[in-house]
Amino acid sequence: MKFRAKIVDAACLNHFTRVSAMIAKLAKTCTLRISPEKLNFVLSDRVASAGENFFSEFQMEGISAENNAIYLDLTAENLSRALKTAQNARALKIKLTNKHFPCLTVSIELLSVSSSSRVVTHDIPVKVIPRKLWKDLQEPTIPDSDVSIYLPALKTMKSIVEKMKNISNHLIMEANLSGELNLKIETELVCVTTHFKDLGNPPPASEDASQERPPEQMAEVHIDIRKLLQFLAGQQVNPTRAVCRHLKGSHTFHRGASRLSARPTGSGAQDGPGAHLTGTENYLVSNKIIHFDLLHEDVSLQYFIPALS
Repeated sequence: MKFRAKIVDAACLNHFTRVSAMIAKLAKTCTLRISPEKLNFVLSDRVASAGENFFSEFQMEGISAENNAIYLDLTAENLSRALKTAQNARALKIKLTNKHFPCLTVSIELLSVSSSSRVVTHDIPVKVIPRKLWKDLQEPTIPDSDVSIYLPALKTMKSIVEKMKNISNHLIMEANLSGELNLKIETELVCVTTHFKDLGNPPPASEDASQERPPEQMAEVHIDIRKLLQFLAGQQVNPTRAVCRHLKGSHTFHRGASRLSARPTGSGAQDGPGAHLTGTENYLVSNKIIHFDLLHEDVSLQYFIPALS
């Protein structure tokens, strides 16, 4: 197995650093899935995804031609800590190495006052995940949703949810096809609801999706408020829009997901480092699961919160 990648663009490097910090906040450990098309961080009990133009150099060889991928288990905080030294760096290299044990070696070329440069190297211990366990780390298939709705500013949501958490550990999310979203908590003593209107709804993924659902009919999901707050507090890509989906049917998911996928330059990416977040979506499925989708030219984050039974 071989893996080597390099980032030279400052904007991409800083963005990659922020995303690694976000991953570290969402989980203690994560799995790094490396394929020729993209690089994914799969969080053990939650999953996220990133996009194009991160790497100016990207080389990898999987375990075989049929299974051309590499799965590595690592501590997310170790990677985040290593990348903190990459502020204002000239370049960053990531390489799979063997130093008596498997390592993800991060080499950071730093600027100096003289013409010479300094290189700081971090060796992050990793575990190579065997092929028989890959099936547990695949990206979940996303079914049709009952309702898809754009979210308000995530900072606003975070402020509201933080206050609601002081009253209840459970949250009810309601949304409809008229662009209305409610965040609600109910206890024996109090009922508190925050209403959002005119948020808008993304176009349906298929022509049949949500066609028979009355626009004003609410889809609702009861979730653990701590899981939602963890997601809102951990994200650092600062989306300008977000989408939430209520997913249909009975499906098996990890408790959450954040999958970061970074594709090498030349795999259908648009040119230029000036990436910006293009949207965030929330997809809700009545009594099933909520799927948050933060869309970015360079990074996408998918996060799943199952409904409480």
